[in-house]
Amino acid sequence: MNTKDFTFDLPPERIAQQAIEPRDHARLLHTKPNATADHHIYDLPDLLQSGDLLVMNDTRVIPARLYGTRTNSRGAEAKIEIMLHKKHGVSQWLCFAKPGKKLQIGDTVFFADHFSAHILEKHEGGEILIQFNAADDELLPLLQQYGEPPLPPYIKRATGEAKADSARYQTVYAAKDGAVAAPTAGLHFTPELLAKLKAKNIAHATVTLHVGAGTFLPVKVDAVKDHKMHAEYGEINAATAATINKAKAEGRRIVSIGTTSLRVLESATDESGIVHPFARDTAIFITPGYTFRAVDVLLTNFHLPESTLFMLVSAFMGLDRMRAAYKYAIENHYRFYSFGDATLLEKQ
Repeated sequence: MNTKDFTFDLPPERIAQQAIEPRDHARLLHTKPNATADHHIYDLPDLLQSGDLLVMNDTRVIPARLYGTRTNSRGAEAKIEIMLHKKHGVSQWLCFAKPGKKLQIGDTVFFADHFSAHILEKHEGGEILIQFNAADDELLPLLQQYGEPPLPPYIKRATGEAKADSARYQTVYAAKDGAVAAPTAGLHFTPELLAKLKAKNIAHATVTLHVGAGTFLPVKVDAVKDHKMHAEYGEINAATAATINKAKAEGRRIVSIGTTSLRVLESATDESGIVHPFARDTAIFITPGYTFRAVDVLLTNFHLPESTLFMLVSAFMGLDRMRAAYKYAIENHYRFYSFGDATLLEKQ
């Protein structure tokens, strides 16, 4: 398949710049193979089935965007933006830099008088490896002081303004630091909604996928098969795997809250449909033709044209069905991407 197979006309004004409040008042397009219906997130208890098991990503977003000054061996200085991507080693992170082409191995980026990073390596695809001058246990407080929430480039904020989004760009059940992008389908949930779901006998379990900045990167190749996904670290503990397997054995549906939960679930599931404990990187790339092993229903936000996430939902529901659903969503003023509305995808 070609990347252009996944294009569609998305007016820029459909990309949400602000999140809806309350969280569960975002719109929800219920999409089945032969039906589409308009709802809101707060309708989920009535749309899902008693016994469904929701699987949520409990990663917590860190303030992964930093602004600093690059100093090279000749003493020349330049302003630079660093976007952390993935932890690599002790005080080391893979990241993207803007502008990055002039960065050289050995350069230093200063974020504050006592907070800096050294350029260790430059990789393909624009990645660089940096070494912070702070220990791992010191780094998060420094990021909280000097960093910003890593809002995607489609949400426009002036430098410094993104700090106001710190709470909203975080799920209410976030527990494990490490993501540099939010699992955005989870942003719609409130404690009250979770309680209503529980009252309807709809339980939830948590997995972890520390979402990387690679989720924002466009697909730049013509042939989909030539695109290389950036790896992300995921975890499913033994108790959660057992909970999911029990639900599957009892014929209950597994409802993935977001594509990030889906990616770690599918990475941990074998060909017979058994979910195994998981604690490693995954670079799973799901495109049409993929056979889903773990997930029956998917709640996800609306994604951008030619993105790996639109390819994933097209694999889940079929490209023609998703084209029709997205056309309907655009014509009916649904809001797209991280702070936008959502769709509940049921294959049957």
